[in-house]
Amino acid sequence: MKGTKAMKGARPRGLVLHLSLIVGVVLSLFPFYWTVVMSTHTTSEIFQFPPKLLPGSHFDENVSALLDNVDFFGSMLNSLIVAGSVTFLVLVFDSLAAFVFAKFHFPGRRALFVIMMAIFMVPAQLQAIPQFVIMARIGWIGSLTALVVPAAANAFGIFWMRQYMKGAIHDELMDASRLDGCGFLRQYWHVALPVVRPGLAFLGIFTFMGQWNDYAWPLIALVNPDHVTLQVALSQLNGVHGTTDYGMVMTGALLALIPLLIVFAIGARQMIADLAKGAIR
Repeated sequence: MKGTKAMKGARPRGLVLHLSLIVGVVLSLFPFYWTVVMSTHTTSEIFQFPPKLLPGSHFDENVSALLDNVDFFGSMLNSLIVAGSVTFLVLVFDSLAAFVFAKFHFPGRRALFVIMMAIFMVPAQLQAIPQFVIMARIGWIGSLTALVVPAAANAFGIFWMRQYMKGAIHDELMDASRLDGCGFLRQYWHVALPVVRPGLAFLGIFTFMGQWNDYAWPLIALVNPDHVTLQVALSQLNGVHGTTDYGMVMTGALLALIPLLIVFAIGARQMIADLAKGAIR
């Protein structure tokens, strides 16, 4: 009897939970759907009341207007180069530093970690002026190198991977690798990386999205308006005195989402697969 009552009580709770999840999914997906809808309408149709909730027939016109106003694919290539390069370098450097902080003891480790966390607390806006001065003296202003090198490692990635490695890589596994004669690089490559791939997948997604959506520093560092990243190029579509073609702007925003969705799908699939393998083991 008690089991039957518990099952009857669990059904309404499960129904409420599923309905809440469905509502949450709909609310999360609606901005993407609305972007698709607006990218298929003209500016006048976007501001009509009641608003149009179904896709229109002006997507091709908006794409043509977008390509006529900005070098969309050239800017996208710049963003892909920057985001891809920074993501790769962050995964390498941050995971190496985190591996050292998590599993090796050396003099000054705590002091270095405190300094790193202090750097983590500094707002990015305060770093813009000294960073620009350094890049200008080196001669990198106006090139993509000024975007890649300063972002090649960051305190958040080191902190995240350190915390992940402390729980995922057991000391017994490290001791066994030392008994087998593994040096630092072999321990990193054969012991640490296979275990922390879910953490790396999250860090890769987070870093790529951050670099892809970065606007302020590329706007400062890339002084040539014809050689910019995608977010800066899309900002050039905003007109003055109310002349902005919002259909064209939303089309650019929609096309800019495609690489992010691909990267998220690949990274999330890798992360979920590795977590599932770990659970089975």
